Amino acid sequence: MHIAEGFLPAGHAVGWTVAAAPFVVHGARAVVREVRENPESTLLLGAAGAFTFVLSAIKLPSVTGSSSHPTGTGPGAILFRPPVMALLGTVVLLFQALLLAHGGLTTLGANAVAFAVVGPWAGYGAYRLSRAAGGGLLPGVFAGVAVADLATYVTTSLQLALAFPDATGGLAGALVKFLGVFALTQVPLAIGEGLLGVLLFRVLTVNARPELERLGLLRPAATEQPTEEAR
Repeated sequence: MHIAEGFLPAGHAVGWTVAAAPFVVHGARAVVREVRENPESTLLLGAAGAFTFVLSAIKLPSVTGSSSHPTGTGPGAILFRPPVMALLGTVVLLFQALLLAHGGLTTLGANAVAFAVVGPWAGYGAYRLSRAAGGGLLPGVFAGVAVADLATYVTTSLQLALAFPDATGGLAGALVKFLGVFALTQVPLAIGEGLLGVLLFRVLTVNARPELERLGLLRPAATEQPTEEAR
């Protein structure tokens, strides 16, 4: 997820930056529109960004001396749709590169595509498919959050494979190798992140139900009809 500073060839770094830019610009417009039309969403938007920053800053050792991270982008994508996370995720990556030395500025575009674009869209798609299949909110959240995590790392592996194809196996061989670096830790990590997302939304259904209803995640609670007083 966090490709290190200077790790990608210059052409790849520029190409991924160009690819990420339209999504980030569109995300900025989506955030402005959301805040302007629904000012009450500001607090929840900030919470989604903070959740992503804190969770994705956790660094866990992986095989071959690498490391894995949760992503934290799934909940925000489910709450506010993926375009919003294109901006929030990129801002998170920028601060992590500057403050925590996670990732870098030259690789910001590549990391943004994996972390802030592909991951949220894949997670949101999994959430919608789960709901369309008859699943409730929490099963949908689990699927969406877990898939957002895995899709991010699959995309990062593809980016690295494109930049460093295997001498004998080419792109496919390199992709298998890079996926293998993360698989042992990332699959259980994605499951754990999915469970954490379920816990988060259980809290939100209690403490922020009107907001979830406004966002279309829950149906409005049935209101009791007033009973006529005995005369």
